[in-house]
Amino acid sequence: MQPVNMFEAKSSLSRLVEAIEAGAESEIVIARHGRPVAKLVPVDQSAAQKRIGVAKGKFVVPDSIDAYNDEVAALFTGELKS
Repeated sequence: MQPVNMFEAKSSLSRLVEAIEAGAESEIVIARHGRPVAKLVPVDQSAAQKRIGVAKGKFVVPDSIDAYNDEVAALFTGELKS
């Protein structure tokens, strides 16, 4: 696709985004005064993957994990000197 001028990009942004989403265009260059200044590209889908549970099964949480909560909180508030 030829570079799109800034005015056209502003007035037809939805159409340009739809072209990227549909895969009709892999990138759209936006130009100001005929000079390329920006590029519209699809977001990498791997970055949007679910991250919760990524460490599941990698370590064991001890039963005493909460044993020092009060001491740790005091360290953060300055109530307890280390």
